[in-house]
Amino acid sequence: MTEQNTKLKRTWGESIQIYLHPRVLGMLFLGFSAGLPFLLIFSTLNVWLREAGVSRSEIGFFAWVGIAFSIKVLWAPLADNYRLPLLGRLGRRRSWMFLGQVGIIVGLVGMSMTDPTQDLAQMAIFALIVAFSSATQDVGLDAYRIEAIGIEHQGAMAANYQLGWRLGALVAGAGALYMAEYSSWFATYQAMAVLMSVGVITVFVVREPVIETNTEESQLEWEVTLQDRLSKGRGAVKDIAEITYRTVGRPFSEFVARNRSTAVIILVFICIYRISDIVMGNMAGPLYVDLGYSKTEIADVTKVFGFFATMAGAYIGGALLMRMGMLQLILLGAVLVVITNLFYAFLAQAGHNMPVLAFTVGADNFTAGLAGTAFIAYLSSLVNKSFTATQYGLFSSIMTLPGKFFSGFSGLIVDATDYTTFFLYASVMGIPAIFMVLYLIRLEKRQKRESLLERVFK
Repeated sequence: MTEQNTKLKRTWGESIQIYLHPRVLGMLFLGFSAGLPFLLIFSTLNVWLREAGVSRSEIGFFAWVGIAFSIKVLWAPLADNYRLPLLGRLGRRRSWMFLGQVGIIVGLVGMSMTDPTQDLAQMAIFALIVAFSSATQDVGLDAYRIEAIGIEHQGAMAANYQLGWRLGALVAGAGALYMAEYSSWFATYQAMAVLMSVGVITVFVVREPVIETNTEESQLEWEVTLQDRLSKGRGAVKDIAEITYRTVGRPFSEFVARNRSTAVIILVFICIYRISDIVMGNMAGPLYVDLGYSKTEIADVTKVFGFFATMAGAYIGGALLMRMGMLQLILLGAVLVVITNLFYAFLAQAGHNMPVLAFTVGADNFTAGLAGTAFIAYLSSLVNKSFTATQYGLFSSIMTLPGKFFSGFSGLIVDATDYTTFFLYASVMGIPAIFMVLYLIRLEKRQKRESLLERVFK
């Protein structure tokens, strides 16, 4: 398989000390700028819309705004091969992050000036601008995170990235709800736009990573033939064909060449791993409102308490990753996701019950942090640094696309049945991921045996 399957034997002290690496610490601020806009177009926005009287079916459709994150692979190749005009002086990675941040600020200001009861379509347009801009920021940020440091630090990078991301989400979640409770949604979204300056400043402070690339290894036979034919072409057609191959074809074919028969299996696994929690999360906000929880109660439990639960899961996941291996930790995460989603079905039956809400949110957020650390590190390990933005863009796009598509129908399901049925349905959607990771673990063991036999009889 790939490097993610190598277990690193370290002491607990060494596993914890890795978080003090300067570049690992630097991910806190970049993670904050990535996490801040996310909830403002999803759960926080859902609370605003539901409070304004927008139907659950219409709120469900807003999940499709998130498809922008699932198609960023379409422009990720540009970030691997081109610097933006003028902004390009910042470097490939930083210029794309900055462009995304400017778009986020514009979109948030537009949302703040829109009344969802008067113009829901305009609200959707500005939310879409935020989503596309945030996805663009992610393209540059993910590439920077992977290129800035070696694979042995990626678990810690993922954990610190999650801490920064969750801090941003905490501000956009609890902070936004507190502000909206005592002021207005207009002032709240204006304040969130100002806070994006944290990301803007960070982009100007961090250094552009310098990496060595090798695009010639692991070529397939058809690629050699194609390159030979391209070299014999002429004029504009030749130039367009070479650019298309270099920016799009080569990154994808390199992944296939490197992973051979397991490439399709890996891609299918990435597609289904997060379906359950993405689908479930779209109706969590409306559930809280319909059960009678105030914005302050939602902020206290789901955002503040949930933040600490997520960070506990993320950092425990980062330490466990150094000791037990990626796939084993990913399996644990997949099982816990199915179990914790069932708790929301119980919450729907319990009604307005703060202890049940705290237990449900705590378990769900701890699982999200643990599984998230493992999965981010896993995706990072699959990337060839010659094509960082393109390949990671592919993985992160297909990771969310199925979940975002199905979550668009979540409001229709709740309206046609009830919350309990919906959350049971969302939980069952996580079962295929468990079987897929079990298969990958089995495949990993078989490949290790074959590799050992090769060395013995060589």
